Amino acid sequence: MYVARLAGLPVFDPNGDQVGRVRDAVVRLRTTNRPPQVVGLVAEMPLRRRIFLPMGRVTSIDTDAVELGTGTLNLRRFEKRPNELLVLEDLLDRRVTIEPDEVPGVVVDVAMEANRGGEWSLVRVAVREQTGRLTRRRGHLREVDWARARGLIGVPDTQGTANLLALLEGMRPADLANALQDMTDGRRNEVAAALDDERLADVLGELPEHDQVGILAALDRERAADVLEEMDPDDAADLLAELPRAEQEVLFELMEPEEADPVRQLMKYQKGTAGSVMTSEPVILTPDSTVAEALARIREPQLPPAVAAQIFVTRAPMATPTGRYLGIVHFQRLLREPPAEILGGVLDSGIDPLRPETPLVEVTRRMATYDLVALPVVDSANRLVGAVTVDDVLDHSLPPDWRDRDTPPGGDGG
Repeated sequence: MYVARLAGLPVFDPNGDQVGRVRDAVVRLRTTNRPPQVVGLVAEMPLRRRIFLPMGRVTSIDTDAVELGTGTLNLRRFEKRPNELLVLEDLLDRRVTIEPDEVPGVVVDVAMEANRGGEWSLVRVAVREQTGRLTRRRGHLREVDWARARGLIGVPDTQGTANLLALLEGMRPADLANALQDMTDGRRNEVAAALDDERLADVLGELPEHDQVGILAALDRERAADVLEEMDPDDAADLLAELPRAEQEVLFELMEPEEADPVRQLMKYQKGTAGSVMTSEPVILTPDSTVAEALARIREPQLPPAVAAQIFVTRAPMATPTGRYLGIVHFQRLLREPPAEILGGVLDSGIDPLRPETPLVEVTRRMATYDLVALPVVDSANRLVGAVTVDDVLDHSLPPDWRDRDTPPGGDGG
């Protein structure tokens, strides 16, 4: 059974309830020349907790699911022990040499197999041969015995990211951020650097601040500025606030002015206020826009759900700070109105906007009172300067380290 094919498979308990999804396999190194023993699987449960499933609990593995036998699951967070490896994280993309003909290659998968006694071991390695400096993408994929692939154990001279990225490609940004936290700093930075700017920006927004800073610092400054431009302005402002002032200015200078200016503005607001957590890019239209235009705007796939749930109606200009703020139109109202109806005739002007200095506790109270997912923020001239969304309120209402993986004492590696 090749391990990469297990990644993402659902794990079911004896009652048929889903426990989580397979994310990796844990192997224990041996002192002899025997291949590493597969001691268990790592499964990701709801709330992004990763736990260890001993192979003794696994009763069935097929192409659709992994099934567990009876017994109590240990729900402590998985921690890798010094004599253990994660197959996908540690072995995928390693550069190896195939013996005896000394052919260089890159690991694309590793197979495990159970003996008659039920003990699982790594037995074969799928290696793509290399010619010169480039790996052949088609053909020359060899399956060799574990013992013939030299360079699998120990600190690799080089380890690429292509095959690991392929496994991570379908993950949501929050799940990918969770996977990065399980990696060593070096591996995490390599994988993060290999993501495109937009994908990395989305993932950074889901990481704890110290991990955000670490990844950003590992990038060259031009790339870091490009990634900051792709982030939501409020997320970029939060990240830049963690950097020294001199580094902030260097990155601001490298960013395009139209991308840097909203971030600079957000950083001027006092922490713990509506201004410090709002997005400066809500959906804004003028009162003569039609319902059809509004529906087309909120269908844009890059809009987060909380932002797309309403249209803010203002006088021109529509970029913040806008012209005079007029009101809000919720998407449910848009669905009930004729497409040709203009927004000025259906807007709700009864929701009092926030001011940038409004404390977060008041923002939270008002959202809960009126069951809203976003509130407008206006300046002293009644110009819309942004909107506070419910996800931003939750993010800043939870403890500062809520994105950190819980790390109880001890490990449960096998």
